[in-house]
Amino acid sequence: MANHHVLDSHGADISGEDTWQALATAQLPDGIALSNLTLLELLHKQEKVDVLVPLADLLNADGKLANGLLAQVLDILKQHSSRLGVWITSNTDADDLSDVKDFLLTQDLIVIHVPSFVDGRGFSFAQTLRQLGYEGDIRMAGAFGRDQIAYLLRAGATSFVLNEHDAKSDISQAFTALASSYDGRDASALPMFSKN
Repeated sequence: MANHHVLDSHGADISGEDTWQALATAQLPDGIALSNLTLLELLHKQEKVDVLVPLADLLNADGKLANGLLAQVLDILKQHSSRLGVWITSNTDADDLSDVKDFLLTQDLIVIHVPSFVDGRGFSFAQTLRQLGYEGDIRMAGAFGRDQIAYLLRAGATSFVLNEHDAKSDISQAFTALASSYDGRDASALPMFSKN
């Protein structure tokens, strides 16, 4: 996963400051975090680390936080991490977000993984999280395009995981693409969807 970089909302590379590690699972997509660890490694660490877990693994079939053993695992994760965040794949049912609103609002980081370039649900997920009242870091990862970054910022995303190739090229333009004038107003300050 070292072939990725994390950029903040201004396009600055914050990879050196990023401390999030993804809990390794069978379906861990490349680029969710710059490094990962197993549950066993986490339990044996002396220091607490920032851990990302897949939201889907914490939910039951009804889309609610699971009880029983999974609730106990979540408690163990909380005890052994300094901060806990979740990652969501954008093909998850968006209704699941509303069903676990209280849980999501307490997370320090929510990573939205976009599995396919043509999947626009990442925009909706970011916007839905902001509408629910989430104020933390929303990080985009996966197959989004650099030309979508300005729109993702307007939808509520605050950081981005980019592969080595995209991060090395001049990416700054992608973060300022909407700063141009639109009818005498700053386009980046306009709502994403306007009736005017």
